[in-house]
Amino acid sequence: MTRIASDTERACVSSYHLEMGKTYLSQALSHHQKSYPQQWMAGFSYTEVLVAVFLIAISLVPVLNALQSGIRGSEIHTTEAAHRNRLTSRMEEILARPFIELEQEADAVAGPATIVDTYSDASGTDGRCLVYLSRYDGDNADSDNNPFTDTDDGLLWVKVEIDGTHNAIESLTSR
Repeated sequence: MTRIASDTERACVSSYHLEMGKTYLSQALSHHQKSYPQQWMAGFSYTEVLVAVFLIAISLVPVLNALQSGIRGSEIHTTEAAHRNRLTSRMEEILARPFIELEQEADAVAGPATIVDTYSDASGTDGRCLVYLSRYDGDNADSDNNPFTDTDDGLLWVKVEIDGTHNAIESLTSR
């Protein structure tokens, strides 16, 4: 049969374990102090601090370059998105005009390399939108593979570009 320990017996056992723990802890600390003198436990040495500062300084250069590239990329993206929106908007404005009006402008210009001043931004404008109009050879009936010779009736080529950039949109429109 199992006997239940009284409160007095439990207190004696607990105090015995407490004393044993204290003894063990004091022995461990005295051994630790003998093995490792106090001077080694004071903190970081001057050399360790210099090495850490040197490593941080070396790693900051690539980190700052990466941040700079990210900021520059964000600025480029903003500019490109603004150009794309301007091009799309101008193309929609031109294609919304009556076909006959566009056809008359295409006949008035010398060819696909001539800027149509009527629809383009004023000269000297920053980020100027340039518009080109021309009749278009969609069926290539003359077999010369030039889309601007022997043009088809009722088919126009429209190009909108930002002056001085690689941004451009081209479209065909018909009656």
